[in-house]
Amino acid sequence: MSSNAAGFTFSDLFAGIGGFHAALHAAGGRWVFASEIDKDAKAVYDYNWLRPLRESGAKLPEGVKFEVSGDIVELTESEVRVPRADVLAAGFPCQPFSKSGFQRGMDETRGTLFWNIAKILADPEKRPSVVLLENVRNLAGPRHRDTTFKTIVMTLRQLGYRTASKPAIFSPHLLPPSLGGRPQVRDRVFILAHYVGRDRAESKECFDDPITAGLDLKWRKTDWNLRRDLPLLPQQRVERKYELESAELKIIDAWDRLLAEVAQRLEPGERLPGFPIWYDDFRSPAEAEDMIDAAELRGEPYPRWKRDFLRKNAFFYWRHRAVIDRFRPELDSFPPSRRKFEWQAGDAKPLSETIMHFRPSGIRVKRPDYVPALVAITQTSILGDERRRLTPRETARLQGLPDSFEFMQTTDRGPIKQRDAASYKQMGNGVNVGAAYYVFREYVLAHSNEISRVSPQVVESVKSCPANPDERFQP
Repeated sequence: MSSNAAGFTFSDLFAGIGGFHAALHAAGGRWVFASEIDKDAKAVYDYNWLRPLRESGAKLPEGVKFEVSGDIVELTESEVRVPRADVLAAGFPCQPFSKSGFQRGMDETRGTLFWNIAKILADPEKRPSVVLLENVRNLAGPRHRDTTFKTIVMTLRQLGYRTASKPAIFSPHLLPPSLGGRPQVRDRVFILAHYVGRDRAESKECFDDPITAGLDLKWRKTDWNLRRDLPLLPQQRVERKYELESAELKIIDAWDRLLAEVAQRLEPGERLPGFPIWYDDFRSPAEAEDMIDAAELRGEPYPRWKRDFLRKNAFFYWRHRAVIDRFRPELDSFPPSRRKFEWQAGDAKPLSETIMHFRPSGIRVKRPDYVPALVAITQTSILGDERRRLTPRETARLQGLPDSFEFMQTTDRGPIKQRDAASYKQMGNGVNVGAAYYVFREYVLAHSNEISRVSPQVVESVKSCPANPDERFQP
Protein backbone atom coordinates (compact mmCIF):
# COMPACT_ATOMS: atom_id res chain seq x y z
CA MET A 1 0.00 0.00 0.00
CA SER A 2 2.88 2.35 -0.52
CA SER A 3 2.22 5.73 -2.09
CA ASN A 4 3.03 6.00 -5.76
CA ALA A 5 5.60 8.34 -7.23
CA ALA A 6 3.07 11.01 -8.12
CA GLY A 7 3.02 14.57 -9.30
CA PHE A 8 1.67 16.21 -6.17
CA THR A 9 2.55 15.99 -2.49
CA PHE A 10 0.30 16.05 0.54
CA SER A 11 0.41 16.63 4.29
CA ASP A 12 -1.93 14.77 6.62
CA LEU A 13 -2.77 16.60 9.89
CA PHE A 14 -4.75 14.97 12.71
CA ALA A 15 -4.09 11.94 10.57
CA GLY A 16 -5.67 9.16 12.62
CA ILE A 17 -4.96 5.88 10.86
CA GLY A 18 -4.83 7.42 7.40
CA GLY A 19 -8.25 7.89 5.79
CA PHE A 20 -7.09 11.05 4.03
CA HIS A 21 -3.83 9.32 3.13
CA ALA A 22 -5.76 6.56 1.35
CA ALA A 23 -7.95 9.08 -0.50
CA LEU A 24 -5.09 11.33 -1.63
CA HIS A 25 -2.89 8.37 -2.54
CA ALA A 26 -5.73 7.11 -4.76
CA ALA A 27 -5.91 10.58 -6.33
CA GLY A 28 -2.24 10.32 -7.29
CA GLY A 29 -0.67 11.97 -4.26
CA ARG A 30 2.66 11.36 -2.55
CA TRP A 31 2.98 11.61 1.23
CA VAL A 32 5.47 14.02 2.80
CA PHE A 33 4.13 14.64 6.31
CA ALA A 34 1.68 13.40 8.92
CA SER A 35 0.91 14.44 12.49
CA GLU A 36 -1.20 12.56 15.03
CA ILE A 37 -1.21 12.75 18.82
CA ASP A 38 -2.78 9.35 19.61
CA LYS A 39 0.00 6.76 20.01
CA ASP A 40 -2.10 3.79 18.86
CA ALA A 41 -3.28 5.57 15.72
CA LYS A 42 0.28 6.74 14.99
CA ALA A 43 1.55 3.16 15.18
CA VAL A 44 -1.17 1.86 12.86
CA TYR A 45 -0.59 4.72 10.41
CA ASP A 46 3.12 3.96 10.39
CA TYR A 47 2.58 0.23 9.82
CA ASN A 48 0.18 0.68 6.91
CA TRP A 49 1.54 3.73 5.12
CA LEU A 50 5.14 4.53 6.10
CA ARG A 51 6.58 1.05 6.64
CA PRO A 52 5.99 0.16 2.95
CA LEU A 53 7.66 3.43 1.93
CA ARG A 54 10.72 2.67 4.05
CA GLU A 55 10.95 -0.89 2.76
CA SER A 56 10.61 0.21 -0.86
CA GLY A 57 13.50 2.66 -0.55
CA ALA A 58 11.30 5.59 -1.57
CA LYS A 59 12.92 9.02 -1.68
CA LEU A 60 11.51 11.86 0.39
CA PRO A 61 12.16 15.61 0.20
CA GLU A 62 15.17 16.89 2.11
CA GLY A 63 14.57 17.05 5.85
CA VAL A 64 11.49 14.77 5.75
CA LYS A 65 11.60 11.59 7.84
CA PHE A 66 9.64 8.35 7.59
CA GLU A 67 7.71 9.01 10.78
CA VAL A 68 4.38 10.30 12.06
CA SER A 69 4.97 13.54 13.94
CA GLY A 70 3.14 14.34 17.17
CA ASP A 71 1.30 17.36 18.51
CA ILE A 72 0.66 19.92 15.77
CA VAL A 73 0.60 22.68 18.43
CA GLU A 74 4.29 22.11 19.20
CA LEU A 75 5.07 21.96 15.48
CA THR A 76 3.52 25.39 14.83
CA GLU A 77 4.04 27.21 18.11
CA SER A 78 7.11 29.37 17.57
CA GLU A 79 7.72 28.50 13.94
CA VAL A 80 6.04 26.27 11.37
CA ARG A 81 8.00 23.01 11.36
CA VAL A 82 5.85 21.34 8.73
CA PRO A 83 7.23 20.78 5.22
CA ARG A 84 5.48 22.36 2.29
CA ALA A 85 3.05 20.18 0.36
CA ASP A 86 0.75 20.87 -2.57
CA VAL A 87 -2.29 19.64 -0.64
CA LEU A 88 -2.97 19.89 3.10
CA ALA A 89 -5.64 17.60 4.56
CA ALA A 90 -6.89 17.87 8.14
CA GLY A 91 -9.72 16.20 10.00
CA PHE A 92 -9.29 18.61 12.90
CA PRO A 93 -10.79 17.52 16.24
CA CYS A 94 -14.57 17.42 16.23
CA GLN A 95 -15.35 17.21 19.97
CA PRO A 96 -15.84 20.98 20.36
CA PHE A 97 -18.62 20.83 17.72
CA SER A 98 -20.08 17.36 18.22
CA LYS A 99 -23.60 16.93 19.62
CA SER A 100 -22.13 14.37 22.02
CA GLY A 101 -19.92 17.05 23.60
CA PHE A 102 -20.59 20.44 25.17
CA GLN A 103 -20.55 22.20 21.75
CA ARG A 104 -18.28 25.01 22.95
CA GLY A 105 -16.69 25.33 19.53
CA MET A 106 -13.88 27.87 19.32
CA ASP A 107 -14.28 28.58 23.04
CA GLU A 108 -12.88 25.13 23.88
CA THR A 109 -9.11 24.67 23.65
CA ARG A 110 -9.35 21.91 21.06
CA GLY A 111 -11.51 24.17 18.92
CA THR A 112 -8.57 26.50 18.51
CA LEU A 113 -6.57 23.84 16.67
CA PHE A 114 -7.92 25.33 13.44
CA TRP A 115 -5.61 28.27 14.17
CA ASN A 116 -2.63 25.94 14.05
CA ILE A 117 -3.74 24.95 10.55
CA ALA A 118 -4.07 28.66 9.76
CA LYS A 119 -0.46 29.27 10.84
CA ILE A 120 0.71 26.84 8.15
CA LEU A 121 -1.50 28.50 5.54
CA ALA A 122 -0.14 31.92 6.52
CA ASP A 123 3.50 30.94 5.95
CA PRO A 124 4.41 31.84 2.32
CA GLU A 125 7.09 29.13 2.23
CA LYS A 126 4.84 26.41 3.63
CA ARG A 127 1.34 27.18 2.42
CA PRO A 128 -0.31 24.49 0.27
CA SER A 129 -2.17 25.15 -2.95
CA VAL A 130 -5.27 23.16 -1.97
CA VAL A 131 -6.80 22.64 1.48
CA LEU A 132 -9.15 19.79 2.40
CA LEU A 133 -10.73 19.99 5.87
CA GLU A 134 -13.30 17.67 7.48
CA ASN A 135 -15.45 17.84 10.60
CA VAL A 136 -18.75 16.65 12.04
CA ARG A 137 -22.00 17.85 10.49
CA ASN A 138 -22.77 19.93 13.57
CA LEU A 139 -20.01 22.35 12.59
CA ALA A 140 -22.61 23.64 10.14
CA GLY A 141 -25.44 23.28 12.66
CA PRO A 142 -27.40 26.11 14.29
CA ARG A 143 -24.91 26.57 17.16
CA HIS A 144 -21.86 26.95 14.94
CA ARG A 145 -22.79 27.86 11.36
CA ASP A 146 -22.99 31.62 11.90
CA THR A 147 -20.06 31.70 14.31
CA THR A 148 -17.37 29.02 14.04
CA PHE A 149 -18.00 28.02 10.42
CA LYS A 150 -18.24 31.63 9.27
CA THR A 151 -15.01 32.42 11.13
CA ILE A 152 -13.21 29.57 9.36
CA VAL A 153 -14.42 30.78 5.95
CA MET A 154 -13.44 34.39 6.70
CA THR A 155 -10.00 33.32 7.93
CA LEU A 156 -9.32 31.19 4.86
CA ARG A 157 -10.21 34.09 2.59
CA GLN A 158 -8.03 36.52 4.55
CA LEU A 159 -5.17 34.05 4.05
CA GLY A 160 -5.78 34.13 0.29
CA TYR A 161 -7.83 30.96 -0.14
CA ARG A 162 -10.92 30.90 -2.27
CA THR A 163 -13.66 28.85 -0.60
CA ALA A 164 -17.43 28.53 -0.54
CA SER A 165 -19.57 30.49 1.91
CA LYS A 166 -21.76 27.46 2.54
CA PRO A 167 -20.67 24.08 3.94
CA ALA A 168 -20.31 20.97 1.79
CA ILE A 169 -22.19 18.26 3.68
CA PHE A 170 -21.58 14.81 2.31
CA SER A 171 -21.85 11.13 3.26
CA PRO A 172 -20.52 7.90 1.72
CA HIS A 173 -24.05 6.45 1.49
CA LEU A 174 -24.85 9.02 -1.23
CA LEU A 175 -22.20 7.54 -3.53
CA PRO A 176 -22.90 4.37 -5.53
CA PRO A 177 -20.35 1.54 -5.15
CA SER A 178 -18.95 2.45 -8.58
CA LEU A 179 -17.73 5.76 -7.10
CA GLY A 180 -16.37 4.34 -3.85
CA GLY A 181 -19.54 4.72 -1.78
CA ARG A 182 -20.29 2.62 1.27
CA PRO A 183 -23.49 1.63 3.15
CA GLN A 184 -22.81 4.00 6.05
CA VAL A 185 -24.80 7.18 6.77
CA ARG A 186 -21.98 9.46 7.85
CA ASP A 187 -22.79 13.11 7.18
CA ARG A 188 -19.68 15.24 7.48
CA VAL A 189 -18.76 18.83 6.67
CA PHE A 190 -15.98 19.19 4.09
CA ILE A 191 -14.31 22.57 3.61
CA LEU A 192 -12.27 22.86 0.42
CA ALA A 193 -10.19 25.85 -0.62
CA HIS A 194 -7.43 26.78 -3.06
CA TYR A 195 -4.90 29.60 -3.02
CA VAL A 196 -5.59 32.61 -5.26
CA GLY A 197 -4.28 35.54 -3.15
CA ARG A 198 -6.24 37.69 -0.70
CA ASP A 199 -7.62 40.24 -3.18
CA ARG A 200 -9.24 37.57 -5.33
CA ALA A 201 -10.25 35.40 -2.38
CA GLU A 202 -12.20 38.28 -0.78
CA SER A 203 -13.60 39.67 -4.03
CA LYS A 204 -17.24 39.52 -5.12
CA GLU A 205 -16.27 36.71 -7.45
CA CYS A 206 -16.15 34.36 -4.44
CA PHE A 207 -18.58 31.51 -4.86
CA ASP A 208 -21.23 30.74 -2.28
CA ASP A 209 -22.19 27.19 -3.15
CA PRO A 210 -20.01 24.21 -2.20
CA ILE A 211 -19.00 21.42 -4.55
CA THR A 212 -21.93 19.27 -3.37
CA ALA A 213 -24.62 21.89 -4.17
CA GLY A 214 -27.45 20.38 -6.21
CA LEU A 215 -25.78 16.98 -6.13
CA ASP A 216 -28.05 14.07 -7.07
CA LEU A 217 -26.23 10.84 -7.83
CA LYS A 218 -29.51 8.90 -8.03
CA TRP A 219 -28.40 6.65 -5.20
CA ARG A 220 -30.43 6.25 -2.03
CA LYS A 221 -30.01 4.61 1.35
CA THR A 222 -32.47 1.91 0.36
CA ASP A 223 -30.37 0.96 -2.70
CA TRP A 224 -27.73 -0.52 -0.41
CA ASN A 225 -27.46 -4.15 0.56
CA LEU A 226 -25.04 -4.48 3.46
CA ARG A 227 -24.30 -8.15 2.89
CA ARG A 228 -23.64 -7.67 -0.82
CA ASP A 229 -22.08 -4.22 -1.00
CA LEU A 230 -19.78 -4.13 2.01
CA PRO A 231 -19.55 -7.18 1.85
CA LEU A 232 -20.05 -8.81 5.26
CA LEU A 233 -17.60 -11.53 6.20
CA PRO A 234 -18.84 -15.10 5.71
CA GLN A 235 -20.19 -16.33 9.02
CA GLN A 236 -17.68 -19.18 9.21
CA ARG A 237 -14.82 -16.63 9.15
CA VAL A 238 -16.13 -14.58 12.09
CA GLU A 239 -14.50 -15.25 15.45
CA ARG A 240 -16.83 -16.18 18.30
CA LYS A 241 -15.72 -13.18 20.37
CA TYR A 242 -17.94 -10.98 18.18
CA GLU A 243 -21.07 -12.97 19.02
CA LEU A 244 -23.49 -11.49 21.55
CA GLU A 245 -23.33 -12.67 25.14
CA SER A 246 -26.22 -14.58 26.71
CA ALA A 247 -27.32 -11.55 28.75
CA GLU A 248 -27.50 -9.45 25.57
CA LEU A 249 -29.47 -12.14 23.77
CA LYS A 250 -31.93 -12.27 26.68
CA ILE A 251 -32.52 -8.52 26.41
CA ILE A 252 -33.07 -8.69 22.64
CA ASP A 253 -35.43 -11.64 22.98
CA ALA A 254 -37.59 -9.85 25.56
CA TRP A 255 -37.93 -6.66 23.52
CA ASP A 256 -38.55 -8.74 20.38
CA ARG A 257 -41.48 -10.58 21.97
CA LEU A 258 -42.91 -7.44 23.57
CA LEU A 259 -42.82 -5.40 20.35
CA ALA A 260 -44.24 -8.28 18.30
CA GLU A 261 -47.28 -8.39 20.56
CA VAL A 262 -47.67 -4.61 20.46
CA ALA A 263 -47.41 -4.66 16.63
CA GLN A 264 -50.32 -7.09 16.46
CA ARG A 265 -52.49 -4.51 18.24
CA LEU A 266 -51.66 -1.63 15.88
CA GLU A 267 -54.18 -0.23 13.41
CA PRO A 268 -53.66 -0.99 9.67
CA GLY A 269 -50.85 1.22 8.35
CA GLU A 270 -49.75 2.22 11.85
CA ARG A 271 -46.06 1.81 12.79
CA LEU A 272 -44.26 1.19 16.01
CA PRO A 273 -43.44 4.53 17.70
CA GLY A 274 -40.33 6.31 16.47
CA PHE A 275 -39.80 8.17 19.75
CA PRO A 276 -37.70 6.49 22.47
CA ILE A 277 -39.90 4.29 24.66
CA TRP A 278 -38.58 4.08 28.18
CA TYR A 279 -39.74 1.45 30.62
CA ASP A 280 -38.86 3.68 33.58
CA ASP A 281 -41.36 6.27 32.30
CA PHE A 282 -44.25 3.86 31.76
CA ARG A 283 -47.12 5.36 33.80
CA SER A 284 -50.66 6.55 33.28
CA PRO A 285 -51.32 9.81 31.41
CA ALA A 286 -52.69 11.30 34.64
CA GLU A 287 -49.48 10.44 36.51
CA ALA A 288 -47.41 11.99 33.70
CA GLU A 289 -49.38 15.24 33.95
CA ASP A 290 -48.92 15.23 37.71
CA MET A 291 -45.13 14.99 37.23
CA ILE A 292 -45.17 17.88 34.77
CA ASP A 293 -47.34 20.03 37.09
CA ALA A 294 -45.16 19.23 40.10
CA ALA A 295 -42.04 20.34 38.25
CA GLU A 296 -43.67 23.66 37.38
CA LEU A 297 -44.77 24.20 40.99
CA ARG A 298 -41.17 23.66 42.13
CA GLY A 299 -40.10 26.36 39.71
CA GLU A 300 -38.16 23.79 37.67
CA PRO A 301 -40.39 23.25 34.61
CA TYR A 302 -39.44 20.48 32.22
CA PRO A 303 -38.30 21.57 28.75
CA ARG A 304 -40.79 20.98 25.97
CA TRP A 305 -39.01 17.91 24.64
CA LYS A 306 -39.23 16.19 28.03
CA ARG A 307 -42.91 17.03 28.48
CA ASP A 308 -43.62 15.53 25.06
CA PHE A 309 -41.49 12.50 25.92
CA LEU A 310 -43.36 11.86 29.18
CA ARG A 311 -46.77 12.23 27.56
CA LYS A 312 -45.97 10.00 24.59
CA ASN A 313 -44.55 7.26 26.81
CA ALA A 314 -47.54 7.44 29.11
CA PHE A 315 -49.97 7.18 26.20
CA PHE A 316 -48.00 4.26 24.70
CA TYR A 317 -47.94 2.43 28.01
CA TRP A 318 -51.60 3.02 28.82
CA ARG A 319 -52.70 1.81 25.41
CA HIS A 320 -50.61 -1.37 25.59
CA ARG A 321 -50.43 -1.95 29.34
CA ALA A 322 -52.06 -5.37 29.08
CA VAL A 323 -49.03 -6.54 27.07
CA ILE A 324 -46.34 -4.48 28.81
CA ASP A 325 -47.32 -5.44 32.36
CA ARG A 326 -46.67 -9.11 31.57
CA PHE A 327 -43.08 -8.23 30.65
CA ARG A 328 -42.37 -6.20 33.80
CA PRO A 329 -40.47 -8.98 35.63
CA GLU A 330 -38.05 -9.31 32.68
CA LEU A 331 -37.62 -5.59 32.02
CA ASP A 332 -37.09 -4.92 35.74
CA SER A 333 -33.98 -7.10 35.64
CA PHE A 334 -32.29 -5.16 32.81
CA PRO A 335 -29.71 -2.40 33.36
CA PRO A 336 -31.20 1.12 32.99
CA SER A 337 -29.64 1.64 29.56
CA ARG A 338 -31.37 -1.53 28.29
CA ARG A 339 -34.83 -0.47 29.48
CA LYS A 340 -34.95 2.25 26.83
CA PHE A 341 -35.76 1.35 23.22
CA GLU A 342 -35.88 3.40 20.01
CA TRP A 343 -37.42 1.96 16.83
CA GLN A 344 -36.13 3.50 13.58
CA ALA A 345 -36.61 0.50 11.27
CA GLY A 346 -39.82 1.40 9.45
CA ASP A 347 -42.55 -1.21 9.48
CA ALA A 348 -42.70 -3.70 12.34
CA LYS A 349 -40.44 -6.69 11.82
CA PRO A 350 -38.49 -9.18 13.95
CA LEU A 351 -35.26 -7.82 15.43
CA SER A 352 -33.44 -10.50 13.42
CA GLU A 353 -34.23 -8.36 10.36
CA THR A 354 -32.67 -5.17 11.73
CA ILE A 355 -29.40 -3.51 12.67
CA MET A 356 -29.17 -2.79 16.41
CA HIS A 357 -27.04 -0.56 18.61
CA PHE A 358 -26.52 -1.01 22.33
CA ARG A 359 -25.99 2.64 23.21
CA PRO A 360 -25.34 4.25 26.62
CA SER A 361 -28.75 5.91 26.15
CA GLY A 362 -30.58 2.73 25.17
CA ILE A 363 -31.14 0.26 22.33
CA ARG A 364 -31.65 1.74 18.86
CA VAL A 365 -32.91 -0.29 15.90
CA LYS A 366 -32.41 0.56 12.21
CA ARG A 367 -33.16 -0.92 8.80
CA PRO A 368 -30.73 -3.68 7.74
CA ASP A 369 -29.65 -2.13 4.39
CA TYR A 370 -27.01 0.21 5.79
CA VAL A 371 -25.49 1.23 9.12
CA PRO A 372 -25.45 4.54 11.01
CA ALA A 373 -22.21 6.44 11.39
CA LEU A 374 -19.46 4.56 13.19
CA VAL A 375 -18.63 6.29 16.46
CA ALA A 376 -15.57 6.28 18.68
CA ILE A 377 -17.36 4.75 21.67
CA THR A 378 -18.53 1.21 22.31
CA GLN A 379 -21.78 0.93 20.39
CA THR A 380 -20.70 -1.16 17.42
CA SER A 381 -23.53 -2.13 15.06
CA ILE A 382 -25.16 -5.50 15.78
CA LEU A 383 -26.33 -7.68 12.90
CA GLY A 384 -29.72 -8.96 13.97
CA ASP A 385 -29.74 -12.03 11.77
CA GLU A 386 -26.30 -13.20 12.91
CA ARG A 387 -26.59 -11.98 16.52
CA ARG A 388 -23.10 -10.49 16.44
CA ARG A 389 -21.25 -7.21 16.21
CA LEU A 390 -19.51 -5.96 13.11
CA THR A 391 -15.87 -6.99 13.12
CA PRO A 392 -13.03 -4.44 12.86
CA ARG A 393 -12.45 -5.63 9.28
CA GLU A 394 -16.04 -4.84 8.38
CA THR A 395 -15.81 -1.39 9.97
CA ALA A 396 -12.65 -0.74 7.93
CA ARG A 397 -14.61 -1.65 4.80
CA LEU A 398 -17.34 0.78 5.87
CA GLN A 399 -14.70 3.51 6.00
CA GLY A 400 -13.51 2.63 2.49
CA LEU A 401 -10.15 1.18 3.52
CA PRO A 402 -8.85 -1.69 1.40
CA ASP A 403 -8.58 -5.20 2.80
CA SER A 404 -4.80 -4.81 2.60
CA PHE A 405 -5.14 -2.36 5.49
CA GLU A 406 -4.24 -4.10 8.75
CA PHE A 407 -4.92 -3.28 12.38
CA MET A 408 -1.24 -3.75 13.16
CA GLN A 409 1.09 -1.43 15.03
CA THR A 410 4.74 -0.72 14.41
CA THR A 411 6.57 -1.08 17.74
CA ASP A 412 10.15 -1.38 18.97
CA ARG A 413 9.46 -5.11 19.45
CA GLY A 414 8.22 -5.50 15.90
CA PRO A 415 4.68 -5.49 14.45
CA ILE A 416 1.85 -6.44 16.81
CA LYS A 417 -1.90 -6.72 16.35
CA GLN A 418 -3.72 -4.06 18.30
CA ARG A 419 -6.71 -4.41 20.64
CA ASP A 420 -10.16 -4.43 19.05
CA ALA A 421 -11.24 -1.54 21.29
CA ALA A 422 -8.56 0.67 19.74
CA SER A 423 -9.54 -0.44 16.22
CA TYR A 424 -13.22 0.39 16.76
CA LYS A 425 -12.28 3.79 18.23
CA GLN A 426 -10.04 4.58 15.24
CA MET A 427 -12.75 3.65 12.74
CA GLY A 428 -15.26 5.79 14.61
CA ASN A 429 -12.86 8.76 14.47
CA GLY A 430 -11.78 8.11 10.89
CA VAL A 431 -12.38 9.90 7.61
CA ASN A 432 -14.32 7.94 5.01
CA VAL A 433 -12.04 7.36 2.05
CA GLY A 434 -14.70 7.39 -0.68
CA ALA A 435 -16.37 10.58 0.54
CA ALA A 436 -13.05 12.43 0.91
CA TYR A 437 -11.85 11.22 -2.48
CA TYR A 438 -15.05 12.26 -4.23
CA VAL A 439 -15.26 15.82 -2.87
CA PHE A 440 -11.51 16.40 -3.44
CA ARG A 441 -11.56 15.08 -7.00
CA GLU A 442 -14.71 17.01 -7.94
CA TYR A 443 -13.36 20.20 -6.38
CA VAL A 444 -10.05 20.06 -8.23
CA LEU A 445 -11.77 19.34 -11.54
CA ALA A 446 -14.27 22.18 -11.01
CA HIS A 447 -11.51 24.71 -10.22
CA SER A 448 -8.77 23.26 -12.40
CA ASN A 449 -8.04 26.54 -14.21
CA GLU A 450 -7.16 28.43 -11.02
CA ILE A 451 -5.44 25.50 -9.30
CA SER A 452 -3.28 24.92 -12.39
CA ARG A 453 -1.72 28.36 -11.95
CA VAL A 454 -0.15 27.39 -8.60
CA SER A 455 0.02 23.56 -8.74
CA PRO A 456 -0.53 22.14 -12.22
CA GLN A 457 0.69 18.77 -10.91
CA VAL A 458 -2.41 18.48 -8.69
CA VAL A 459 -4.75 18.96 -11.63
CA GLU A 460 -2.78 16.62 -13.90
CA SER A 461 -2.76 13.86 -11.30
CA VAL A 462 -6.46 14.17 -10.51
CA LYS A 463 -7.45 14.19 -14.17
CA SER A 464 -5.61 10.93 -14.69
CA CYS A 465 -7.02 9.14 -11.62
CA PRO A 466 -10.05 6.82 -11.78
CA ALA A 467 -13.53 7.86 -10.66
CA ASN A 468 -13.53 5.02 -8.14
CA PRO A 469 -10.73 5.10 -5.53
CA ASP A 470 -11.14 1.36 -4.93
CA GLU A 471 -9.45 0.73 -8.29
CA ARG A 472 -6.15 2.05 -6.88
CA PHE A 473 -6.14 -0.59 -4.13
CA GLN A 474 -7.01 -3.68 -6.12
CA PRO A 475 -4.28 -6.39 -6.18
